[in-house]
Amino acid sequence: MNAVSRLFDLLCRIVIVVAGAALIFLVAITGWMVFGRYVLNDTPTWVERAAVLIVLAISLPVAAVGVRERFHLSVVGFREALPRRVQRWVMVGCDAAVGLFGIAMAYYSQELVETAWAIRIPLIGVSQAWTYMPLIIGGILIALFAAEQVLRDITGANQPEATIVTLE
Repeated sequence: MNAVSRLFDLLCRIVIVVAGAALIFLVAITGWMVFGRYVLNDTPTWVERAAVLIVLAISLPVAAVGVRERFHLSVVGFREALPRRVQRWVMVGCDAAVGLFGIAMAYYSQELVETAWAIRIPLIGVSQAWTYMPLIIGGILIALFAAEQVLRDITGANQPEATIVTLE
């Protein structure tokens, strides 16, 4: 379990670093759009569509990291009111359901990618399929991280430390 956790730690760090870089890029192109609109009086039309792609690329994989680190939206009042032994199995069921959701999200998004591959986004000239790629990546990551949580719930293993990216 420790080797898998270390691998998932690395995967989480990669997701966070890539999302951070994408966020910096998003801020830069949005700044360019504002500069173009108000200073040059010539709005770059591609920025809005590119920004949507970047937001998708940031939010879905980072949501998967939230599943692993348990900072995703969770309503625990009902679970906490149950006896301790039952709480553990409710957690297993919830984590398994989240994992199944991730598998379904990846599978059905793959169909969207296949359907949209030949369609081009007019303003930026890339395939429409790139809009749906983060759904596949996020779904796979959600399924993997939820499976890890199920194993941790069943075995009673400690939860991993929160992923903190430091520049050393």
